[in-house]
Order: sequence, then structure tokens, then C-alpha cells
Amino acid sequence: MRSLAFAAVLFAATTSHAQVPVRIAFIDPLSGPAAAVTENALNHLRVMGERLSGQDARYEITGFDNKLNAQEAIIQAQKAIDAGIRIFIAGNSSAAAGALNEFVAKHNERNPQQAVLFLNISAIDPALTNDKCSPAHFRFDAHADMKMLALVKFIATQPQIKRVYLINQDYSFGQAVRAAALAMLKQHRPDIEVVGDELHPLAKINDFSPYVAKIKASNADSVITGNWGNDLALLLKSAADANLQTGWYTYYASGIGSPTAVRQTGLAHRVFAVIEGHSNIQMSDSLDADYRARYGGSFNVPRARLLMDMLHDAVVKTKSAEPKALAAALSGASRTTMYGGTATLRAADHQVLQDLYVTSFGPLESGMTLDEEKTGWGWKTAGMVKAVDTALPTSCKMAAF
Repeated sequence: MRSLAFAAVLFAATTSHAQVPVRIAFIDPLSGPAAAVTENALNHLRVMGERLSGQDARYEITGFDNKLNAQEAIIQAQKAIDAGIRIFIAGNSSAAAGALNEFVAKHNERNPQQAVLFLNISAIDPALTNDKCSPAHFRFDAHADMKMLALVKFIATQPQIKRVYLINQDYSFGQAVRAAALAMLKQHRPDIEVVGDELHPLAKINDFSPYVAKIKASNADSVITGNWGNDLALLLKSAADANLQTGWYTYYASGIGSPTAVRQTGLAHRVFAVIEGHSNIQMSDSLDADYRARYGGSFNVPRARLLMDMLHDAVVKTKSAEPKALAAALSGASRTTMYGGTATLRAADHQVLQDLYVTSFGPLESGMTLDEEKTGWGWKTAGMVKAVDTALPTSCKMAAF
């Protein structure tokens, strides 16, 4: 009897600390012109998975290439489900994310015992947490309207800005950026003249010089763009080649490859990005330094850490990787970010609310110790919007999971 009692105690001790296996499908473009951006995000997620794996959970993240195509995203999602994976991370291309969100909602309705969870790392079409919100979808990045609000509030403090040119990618996200810029400039700086409004094909342009020529001919003093990946790097390269002396107000100038392109423009602290944080803000630990030592670049996708940290909190709380249990734990959850602020997944629409920084890029100066992509230039804070002030209303009617 004593041996049986001892065995029961030993079993209880080992099972109480059993690792929860957490299998994740990263469904994003891992080939083609967007591959560098998404491989970089995948590296961030895997580093976080390694850091968080331990006594409570073990993370396995597998890449699925959606080829920057909405239909392919659905095909890859089904492959992941067939492989037994129930947690998806995706985000590069709001068109693909929108298709994936719809697929997940339909799948969960038809297969409630095999429900899946969609953790959105960077698809920021506002509709995904408004009319197209879903109980299985959580967004860990500010959406396009929230980011534009931060940019326009900063632009409102810059009286020298008089003539603005808009250039964006012609799909749901780029169209959302365009619409937000037109509406918010009218509200916060009605004196600014919009002298150009351009939409171009996504990831199809190799030479932006004709577009830059139009910007130059418009006599714009500033450009607002939501372009990302090669579409931003090549746009900035063409601007440098043409010696275009405008200010740039961007969403993604901090993304991999873009700092090098910004450096080529020579526009010191005249290229701005709205982001969750940067390497020259005091951080809570050595993650950025460790990542630089391993990959040579900065930890420039801070939402990858937030996503994995909040997922880990939910796994530990529920002792489970079951999507419905995780969704219940994530809804309304909060945690401290790597920059010391508080991020909250608003229960009403599953949209993250966190501090946003408007940053500029230029030569290292006092208070700046880390550069980007070995350019000798780095990011510094030009302005900041607190999380509570990013909380735009939502039209979401959240259903039960």
C-alpha cells in the first residue's frame, strides 16, 4: 500500500508540472518579394518560443508558405489542420488574413470540436476587429486607423507641413491607410493640401522612379505611405536616386531592409515610422542584445514578443493549448510590454491597445546607442500616443466562441 501511495504522489508531482505541447502554424509568404519580412517575423517567433519553452509549455512553430495569396492561405491552413495544428499566426497581407479569418470562422462553426485560433501579428485592415471581428481572432498590432491617428496627431504639431502626397498599395490595407489619411488630415490639419493620391499594385513594382517623379512634380513637402517590404524599400531607393527632399511618414520604415533604404536617402530624422517601440528605448531585459548577437539585426518586431508572451500567459493559466480555452483567457487579458507600458486585448473586439511611438531615423546622437542594419543610424522617439488614446471605437458585435 505504501508503494502504491508513493507512486500516486510521484504521478501527481510529475503531471502537475507536465509541459503543454503548443503547436503553431505560421501562415505567411515565405517565398517571393515578401519573404524577407516574413522570415524575419518567423525568426522572432521562434526565438520567443525557445525562450518560453520550459516547465509549463513546449512551443513548436512551423512555417506554411501562402505565397502572398489569399486562396493559398486557406490551402495552407487546411494543411495545418490536417497535421493536427490548431493555432495559426499570420499577418503579412490583410487580404490573406481576411481570407484566413473567414475560413477560421466557417471551420469553427462546422467543426466545434476541432476549433482553431487565429493570432494576427500584423494584418491591420481595421475591418478585422470591426465588422469582420471573430471570437477566434486576436490582433496584436494597432490597426491602420489607430496608427494613422498617431501619425496625424504628430503631423498636426509640425506647422511646416503644407503639401502631402499619399502613395499606398492597392489592396484592403493600402486602401484603409489612404482613407484614414484623407479623413484624419481633414479633421486635424484641414489646412494641409493633399497634392497626390496614388494606389499601386502590391509587390509588383520593381522600379518606383515614375511614381517618385510624380511626387517630385507635385512639390509635396511630405509623403504618407503604408507601404511595407520591398514596396517601401524600393520606393525609398528611387527617392534617394532622384534626390527627393520630402519628409516621409510611414507605418513600416522600421521593417527589415527599410532602414538601409532610409539611410540611402540621406534624410536624417526626416523619415518617421509609427511602431510599438524601438531598440533605443530602455528595455526590460537582454532580448534585443541576444537577438542581435544571433541574427545580426535588432528585435524589430516587438509584437512578436507580445503575442508569444500573452499566449504563454494563457497556456499557463489554462494548462491547455485548446483554442476555446485560450481564447477565453486572452479576451480582456493585459500584460506589461518590453518597453514598460501595458498592453490589453480589448474584450469587445480582440484588438490590442498599447502605447505607440512616432520615431525618426538618423545618425546616432545623445540617448541613442544602437543602430539598425549596420547603417550607423538608429531610431529615436519623436512622439508617443498612450494606449488609452489609441482606443478608437469598434463596430464589432462579438459572438460567442
